[in-house]
Amino acid sequence: MSEKQKINILWFTKNLRIRDNESLLKIQQENLPFLVVYVFDSDFYQENQFGFRKIGKFRSQFLLETVLDLEKNLNEIGVSFVKKFGKTAEIFKEISEHIDIETIFCQEEWTRDEIYVQQKIEKVLPKTVWTKSYSQQLLQTDFVYSQIEKIPIQFTTFRQKVEKNLTVREEFSLGQIKNHFNFEIKIESDDINLKILGFEDFEIHPSSAFPFSGGETVALKRLNAYFSETKNLSTYKETRNGMTGLDYSSKFSAWLANGSLSPVSVYHEIKKYEAEFGSNESTYWLVFELLWREFFKYVSREHQDKIFQLKGILGKEYPFKNDENVIQDWIQGKTNSDFINANMLEIKQTGWMSNRGRQNVASYFCKILNQDWRIGARYFEEVLIDYDAHSNYGNWMYLAGIGNDPRSRTFNAEKQAEQYDNNHQFRNLWLQ
Repeated sequence: MSEKQKINILWFTKNLRIRDNESLLKIQQENLPFLVVYVFDSDFYQENQFGFRKIGKFRSQFLLETVLDLEKNLNEIGVSFVKKFGKTAEIFKEISEHIDIETIFCQEEWTRDEIYVQQKIEKVLPKTVWTKSYSQQLLQTDFVYSQIEKIPIQFTTFRQKVEKNLTVREEFSLGQIKNHFNFEIKIESDDINLKILGFEDFEIHPSSAFPFSGGETVALKRLNAYFSETKNLSTYKETRNGMTGLDYSSKFSAWLANGSLSPVSVYHEIKKYEAEFGSNESTYWLVFELLWREFFKYVSREHQDKIFQLKGILGKEYPFKNDENVIQDWIQGKTNSDFINANMLEIKQTGWMSNRGRQNVASYFCKILNQDWRIGARYFEEVLIDYDAHSNYGNWMYLAGIGNDPRSRTFNAEKQAEQYDNNHQFRNLWLQ
């Protein structure tokens, strides 16, 4: 029996892009041929804690579009791509029966479910070397910890410390790919669609504020449209609390969440925009929002599984309940607040909700209905197109009073409706 050929694997997870991809840069600099793999892990499409799936139909569709776009873009630069559906560790074991896997290149993860998947791969491939990159972050770890000894509880402290000498690395330049799918054994891709992932085909809701497709190609088009074409960036601070339409906010979050858009790319495009069209409070405010996203990533690194626990990172105890009827009324948009109901119907029918809406419905769930905040967070995890573990659980803890705000504040939904939807445009859209 002939000896198996040695290869490296580039395992895509939440870094689904070519531009500014450190793992892709590193693997193509090696002397071994490499295989590029993405796995739709079947465990993530099953019901789990509190009866929700990890990934629902909206993000599944967006992710499927993203992976197909990545496949197309990689093929264009001479890199063949394998996509699979099943349990990730089993698929890696299956691949290892045909080839000798030397090193797995991937993005560094530190949240519970993602670590668990990596540990299962390590068990079936105990001799394989791992090369991981912190490519989901805006700021490099060394820089952050040179400014801050310990991640503070409050965002303002974090922001002020990192902003003093704010340093963002340059984008990784891929150059000419010189080392690709160049070995004898051909690993076949699976034919994957929504039905295989457990969902029926559906149409995007005509009133969706996020009617965009997944993938790096569309992400970069949106970046260009929001910046250079429309110059909406210059009014971002004034419009960001809007609730209807395409352009009240950048809408970058979904592409950032699955890594089809790099936060480093966004930052440098902001700087280019400022150089050409001028800087103002709005252009700064998008950097400010990127720093919020970054803060929650460092909070989750600092506190690990505490971000998923009832008492949160503060260890505070509240008399949270778990009343199925109350929870279902919230999910179905049948509460005593028309503003909350409109937002809940929007997310149920589109997988999207404005930042203003998210703060209100989460506060209402935790502070008015007094329900276990983790249930609300899990529901968001299933339905949101732009779900990101760090920001989702960070924000839910924040609003439940057991996270990064030591004050226990409650949003007044009626006052918020008066302030942000005084003409009833948003409520009329969803409460027809």
